[in-house]
Parts: sequence; structure tokens; C-alpha cells
Amino acid sequence: MHPAPSVILFTVLSGLGFGLLAMLGLGAAPVTGWAAFVAYGAGFGLAVAGLLASTFHLGNPQRALRAFTQWRTSWLSREAWASVAALGLMAPVAASAVFMGRLMPALGAVAAVLCLITVLTTSMIYTQLRTVPRWNHWTTPALFFGHAVAGGALLAGLGNAPILLGLLGLFMALSFRAGDARFAERGHTLATATGLGHGKVRSFAPPHTGTNYLMREMIHVVGRKHALKLRVIAVVFAAVLPAVALVLLPAGLATTLVAAAFHLIGAFAGRWLFFAEAEHVVGLYYGKR
Repeated sequence: MHPAPSVILFTVLSGLGFGLLAMLGLGAAPVTGWAAFVAYGAGFGLAVAGLLASTFHLGNPQRALRAFTQWRTSWLSREAWASVAALGLMAPVAASAVFMGRLMPALGAVAAVLCLITVLTTSMIYTQLRTVPRWNHWTTPALFFGHAVAGGALLAGLGNAPILLGLLGLFMALSFRAGDARFAERGHTLATATGLGHGKVRSFAPPHTGTNYLMREMIHVVGRKHALKLRVIAVVFAAVLPAVALVLLPAGLATTLVAAAFHLIGAFAGRWLFFAEAEHVVGLYYGKR
């Protein structure tokens, strides 16, 4: 799939933001006053920035509000409602912590659950696609949750953040390996892609004389050597370096920012691969598999 920058920004930033808000809502980092202002501000800022970035991938961004009307059948619409509900419910929790110095555990827990539901709905936009075998697997929502929880714990300054980051790194490596076999496991061929049965089918002539929308958006070829390098970069920066920084450097805001910078580099690299390595079955029709 074509790795559009807007969608990469959307999924990485919103996941990190909602992950941080979930940690704060659950009381894992019971901050108040200015500390709460910074923490909740970062959570809301990342979540909203990610959601706004997603609109740039729409053909007509002015019609973004229409996404709310399809909640019965569309995971994107469910994500829109879940994000609004999560941010709306988290707002009084944040206001109470910042301005009154008081926590709201019950309401915060409900808002945190809604934040995690938002992460789930985002992942299901991709998991539901049976035409993309690498995504159509339980590892996709698990990967989204892993990034949200580990990244949220990192930004919240939790003591178990290095452990969560280590687990994220292991799972990223596992998902890369498992995803490589998904297309073959499904048994997709040119015969199944064209609906001409399960025998041996070959292309007599190219479907088009030039590129089209499907070829631009659904077909993206990544060299094996480049993919391997990016996988290493993704795991090392998203998980290994942040965990090492949190363990070896003195605890504090500066260390958290350094670890967060490492994590973002790795998360962006991993999410680019998430799209670039996802093979759509339409590639068989165009002889790109």
C-alpha cells in the first residue's frame, strides 16, 4: 500500500496521544497543577494533531464531518465517535486535575477505556480488510495497542515503561515475521484475484497502458534490503533505545523527552513499513506480486 504521510502521522500521533490520556485517566500518573497541565496538554495535543492529520488524506476534507453518519457499517465512523467521546469525557478530568488539584478516578477510568476503544477502532479500519492479508490478523490491533500503551507509559513517566517498551520491541519483531507469511497462507493467486477459478491463469495483456488510482494507492514495492534495514531501525528506535535511555539516564523531563524522540523515530519507521509492506490482492491482477 502507498504509505501516505498524513495517515502515518494520524495513526502514530493519535495512538500516542490516546495512550498517554489512558494512562492519566487510569491514575497511573496522578499529576495535578502545572504537571497535569503539561501531561494532559501533551495527550490532547497529540491526539487532536493526529486526528486533524487524517483529514488531509480525504479526497474532499470539507466533507470530513460526514464520517460521523456511517457508524453502523464503518470503523472509520466509529473511530470518529469514539475519539470525540473520549476527548469530551477526558476534558473535565483534566480540568479538575489542573485547576482544582483533584483527581476524578471513576470518570477518568471510563474516559481511559474510551481512549483505548478509540485505538481499537483505528486498528480495525485496517484489520477488517481481507484483501490485505498482512493486516487481516489479530496482530494488527495488538500492535496498535502495544504502541499506545508503551508510548503512553513512556510519556507518563511510569516506572514500568522500559518493560513495556521491551515487550513492544519483541512484538514488533514477531509481527514482521508473521506478516511475511500471511499472503502465502491465504493462497491468493491470479486465478482467485480475477475470479476465474483455482487453476493456472496467466495475464494475456496488461490491464492498462498507464498507471491508475489502484496502482498508485494499492501497490507499493519495497526492496527486501531496505525493508530489513527499516525493520531494525523501527525496533531499535521505538523500543530498545528508549528503554535503555530510561534505565541508564537520570529520571526527569529531559530523559523522558530524549526517550520519546527515539520512540517517535522508530514508530514512524515502523508505521511506514506497516503500509508499505501491506500487499493488496489487486497487485496480482497487475502482475506486481
